[in-house]
Amino acid sequence: MAPIDFWYSIGSTYSYLTVMRLADVAKRTGATFNWRPFNVRHVMTLQNNIPFKDKPVKTAYMWRDIARRAERFGLTPRLPAPYPLPGLVLANQVATLGVEEGWCEAYTREAYRLWFEMDEPAGQEPNLTLAITHAGADPARVLSEARGPRIEDKLQRETETAMRLGIFGSPTFAVGDEIFWGDDRLDDAIEWARRTA
Repeated sequence: MAPIDFWYSIGSTYSYLTVMRLADVAKRTGATFNWRPFNVRHVMTLQNNIPFKDKPVKTAYMWRDIARRAERFGLTPRLPAPYPLPGLVLANQVATLGVEEGWCEAYTREAYRLWFEMDEPAGQEPNLTLAITHAGADPARVLSEARGPRIEDKLQRETETAMRLGIFGSPTFAVGDEIFWGDDRLDDAIEWARRTA
C-alpha cells in the first residue's frame, strides 16, 4: 500500500476525530501515515476562507457533527471545546519539531486529548508542558527550540508545500498528488493507497 501523508493542523476541530483514531486505523488496515503538521490558519487567511467566524449556526452544526462522529468512534469529548486556539502556530511548531525527533504523534494525540476532553487549549499552558512531557521530551528545551527561527521556517515551508499540493483545510490525506479533505474521507484515501501500491 502506498504511504499516506496526513496533513493536519492542531487547531482544526475535525482533526480531533482523525488524530485520536489514526493509530487504530493504521493497525487495522495496514496503512502507513506520515504526520505532516502545517499552519491551516495561514492557508485559510490567504484564501479568505474562515469557515466558522461570525457564523453561529454553522458553528453549532460543527460541534453537533463532531459529537455524533465521536460517539461512533468511541471518543468522549467535552463539547464545545475552547475554540479558536490563540496558540495554534506554537502548537504546530512543537509538532514540527516532534516530526524531526520522532514524538510528533504522541504529542499531537495528547494535545488533542487535553484540549477536547479536559478543556485545556492546545498551544497554551498547561497543555504544552503536559503534552510534551507525555511524548517523552523536555518541555523547556522543546519550547525554546520550537519558538526559534529554524522551526518557524520549517513550519512555513511545510505550509507552502501543502498549498502547492492544493491543500486548503485540515485534516487532508494525500497519496502522491491525490488529496482527500476531511476526516470523513479517510477511508477513501486508504482505498486509493491500496490501488496505487
